[in-house]
Amino acid sequence: MELPQGFCLWLTGLPSAGKTTIAREVERRLRDRGVRTELLDGDEVRRGLSPDLGFDRRSRESHAARVTFVARILARNCVVPLVALISPYRESRALARKEIGNFVEVYVSTPLNVCEERDVKGLYRKARKGEIRGMTGIDDPYEPPEAPEVVLDTVGQSPEESAQYLLAELVRLKWLPSPFSKPLAPGSAGPDPPKVPV
Repeated sequence: MELPQGFCLWLTGLPSAGKTTIAREVERRLRDRGVRTELLDGDEVRRGLSPDLGFDRRSRESHAARVTFVARILARNCVVPLVALISPYRESRALARKEIGNFVEVYVSTPLNVCEERDVKGLYRKARKGEIRGMTGIDDPYEPPEAPEVVLDTVGQSPEESAQYLLAELVRLKWLPSPFSKPLAPGSAGPDPPKVPV
């Protein structure tokens, strides 16, 4: 399905909030319906775009700016970039909104204690022990969105439920046509569209 315009889904939240897991599920469902989309996962994109950057505020802002540039190019070519990025500062997200234009901010509002329980990389534990510095939510701030288009409660929803809720909200906000608010019928998925190089 060719959308009349591209738009960016920008998922923000604490580390281990569930941003990438939800983005992958949304990506799968969009591709099942023939929508061109590209997942820009914060960790993966950092390795490719920002290996020269650290984790201080200036570096995080620079990284977000680079991701914004890629997302803007994708969106203007009728691709839906799914950005799964901590992006802890409101100013960086506001700049992304301004630069991209067609922008949907999705707040994955998982509480800190739940994120710590889910932390498979052990980063929170290391931060609590003082082994690493600049951990978002511990010794570096996370500034929650003040007026996001969508809020996802991952404590009360499975990733699949969060993805379906997000698609329904995109229909409500007029970014997607109404069929997206309903689960895809078994066996009706089409082939994946070609991946767009980033």
